[in-house]
Amino acid sequence: MATFEYNALTQAGRAMKGTIEAGSPEEAHQLLEQMELTINSIDKARPEKPKRPIGRSEFMLFNQQLASITKAGIPLERGLRELSKDIASRKMNRLINEIADDLEAGVSIEQAFEKRQKHFPPLYGKILKAGVETGRLSEMLSSLNRHIEVTNRTKRIVFEALAYPTVIFTLTILIISVVCIVIVPQIQYVMTDLISEGHVGLISKAFFFFAEHILMFWLAVIFLIIAITLFLIGLSSSKAGRKIREKIFMKIPVFGRLYHSAILSKMAEAMAMMVAAGTEMPACLRLSAQASGSQMLADESESVAQNIEKGNNILEAGQFCNVIPRLFFYSVQLGAQRNELQDNLYSLGQMYNDQTLCGQARLQALLLPAMLILVGGFIGFSVISIYMPVIQVLTSLSTGGF
Repeated sequence: MATFEYNALTQAGRAMKGTIEAGSPEEAHQLLEQMELTINSIDKARPEKPKRPIGRSEFMLFNQQLASITKAGIPLERGLRELSKDIASRKMNRLINEIADDLEAGVSIEQAFEKRQKHFPPLYGKILKAGVETGRLSEMLSSLNRHIEVTNRTKRIVFEALAYPTVIFTLTILIISVVCIVIVPQIQYVMTDLISEGHVGLISKAFFFFAEHILMFWLAVIFLIIAITLFLIGLSSSKAGRKIREKIFMKIPVFGRLYHSAILSKMAEAMAMMVAAGTEMPACLRLSAQASGSQMLADESESVAQNIEKGNNILEAGQFCNVIPRLFFYSVQLGAQRNELQDNLYSLGQMYNDQTLCGQARLQALLLPAMLILVGGFIGFSVISIYMPVIQVLTSLSTGGF
């Protein structure tokens, strides 16, 4: 697929410029004609610098404002124009005006956002389309914001719990390093005599060995951190790697359950939106799993979708799934039989969202004490290691051992 720049006129005679992706200039010409545009010129676009998505906070604000506008009944094109006037970011202002231009030119809302999919979350255009078609756009946008807020809150909890102990831990490392590099060598000859005479315990011996090789130790720690970071980045570059990374996350106590509940909640509510838009169940499963951002959910949903297409019901199709629980499929099948599928999916989404919130509270309650215990243990080990030989020497002197 290549990108082409075009210059055209709308049905109202308004000049319009933009880009479109197509396999050839002829295909681009046909796509523009389908949008009922009068084409003046089509040229292959110059390579662009990689586009970065808009910031999460910026997107949340835009999404919430868009939800408020649609709830007030303001037409989408006009609402976007009004929104752009209140946004300070030039990048966001330009994006919104470009989308409004497309909508006024007759481009569907899904196509308008998919043209700019590098800036917005996956399936955002489809979610907007489903909301417009069902008349529940404001509700869907608010639901999306809630999921983003849950993710942000989890990250904030982890950061807040780690920040204070990390500062203490870092200062402790600096102090201990200075002691090991500056002070310990000054009394090395005394320590050597104490060790040879058996006055130094195993803990102190380990600490003195650590002090002697402290620079190599910290270089090894830095190398290990870099290696783990590169390993995780490498896993993200392939489907199999993302699946392995998710399995690792799932094994982490508390955090694994929290992550599991969060992706199930997102998938359930995405399915409700797809069902509201009239999407068939196989496509609904595939799209909603992609919207969750989970490779494990995407793989299992693909398997279930293929079994449904072969004629199996969803309970039979999902019997071998591990990530998607059987309750999920049972609720979907029951909702389909009672013509309450959309409501059941929203209820499932709310249930898993509540589980996520409980998991966040548990994580917050456990993470900070665990970090403080770790820091305290390290400080205590260092202090005991330094002072234990001194205490043993003083005890020996007082008893006449020397």
